[in-house]
Amino acid sequence: MEKFVINGGKPLRGTVRISGAKNAAVAILPAVLLSDEPCIIENLPEISDVATLLDSLSILGAQVKLINKTTVQIDPRGAGSYVVSKEMAEGMRASSYFLGALLGRCGHAVVAPPGGCDFGVRPIDQHIKGFETLGAEVSIENGMVEAHASDLFGGSVYLDMVSVGATINIMLAAVKAKGLTVIENAAREPHIVDLANFLNSMGANIMGAGTNAIKIRGVEHLHGTSYSIIPDQIEAGTYMVAAAATKGDILIENVIPKHLESIIAKIIEIGATVTEYDESVRVTMKTRPKKCTIKTMPHPGFPTDMQPQFGVLLSIADGTSFITEGVWESRYRYLEQLAIMGADFKVDGKTAMITGVESLKPAPVKAVDLRAGAAVIIAGLMTKGETTVEQIQFIDRGYEHIAEKFTKLGADIKRVTVSDNAANTKMA
Repeated sequence: MEKFVINGGKPLRGTVRISGAKNAAVAILPAVLLSDEPCIIENLPEISDVATLLDSLSILGAQVKLINKTTVQIDPRGAGSYVVSKEMAEGMRASSYFLGALLGRCGHAVVAPPGGCDFGVRPIDQHIKGFETLGAEVSIENGMVEAHASDLFGGSVYLDMVSVGATINIMLAAVKAKGLTVIENAAREPHIVDLANFLNSMGANIMGAGTNAIKIRGVEHLHGTSYSIIPDQIEAGTYMVAAAATKGDILIENVIPKHLESIIAKIIEIGATVTEYDESVRVTMKTRPKKCTIKTMPHPGFPTDMQPQFGVLLSIADGTSFITEGVWESRYRYLEQLAIMGADFKVDGKTAMITGVESLKPAPVKAVDLRAGAAVIIAGLMTKGETTVEQIQFIDRGYEHIAEKFTKLGADIKRVTVSDNAANTKMA
């Protein structure tokens, strides 16, 4: 077991380089199974979710060769299994993408329900609706989801709600299906576009990614490709918030500013200065944050994955702010950790009312999920004194070398090992 020990209260200054996008990587790696030839994937983030997916691909029979820390060559031709076990699936939501990829590859997929962060019920009914529209039979037995089809045929799928996961899974299943598939009310996130671009680079015929109607004309074969994953907008947004929270000055490199528009708008609204360049943004902050109102929405709205980080920022804002969670039914467990540090809030259903205090107090807290983990790190960085963050395995799922990156910005943050005896004593 490990934890972060943070001595906060210092403005963060300097330059940070953003890694490849987690949400794009975890869709593109299963998509390699659809190729008839080896693929090279570049700009992979060094995170545990990627490591888990690469291990899963190896177990399925693909040959995985690390070229360097962020580049991998995958030869899917030897992948003969269509079963993703509970051990492979637990711990990450993206394991569900093996359903669409394996169904598209061999017409058969058996995948354990996905794990990942716990912030509400995450049904796969829209995924199943899409698979059935394409001609697959789907059942759930003995804790496993099984999809089977002798042939997949294009069809029109209207998603009852905008779902990133369902959009990705249907794309994966449809790319080799006979005829035309249309996904209406599709998700529009940047990683949806990145997946479409990756598949098209292999010879797929996908149009409309980034709009609410995606058209996929099936092809018989996909060839190998070399592809570089887009930068991570959520990692970039996290460092933007950290700059504002600590009254710092950070240049954030390797970003696509267009992907950050909704985040930049709120960073400016709370009083920070944002300067945009071609592939970087600079955030400076000199005053206490102003209050604001946030509602998370599917892209191009404000991303739900940035809600906890902004919740921390608003906990010290001048006035009362309101956050409405419009994507997940519950994503406010991080506020319970902030309460330990002195935050003042009230949650009513999907809305949180946060009244800013002058400052938080250092305390031992936990990362209850991936983005909540980033949030409590920011809370520790902006608070004078020592804050400890436990359960950091959640943070490692989506942030590459987060302690090292913050250290280069002037933070005092260390990863330390917690002895088994100390952990057991605390649990008792």
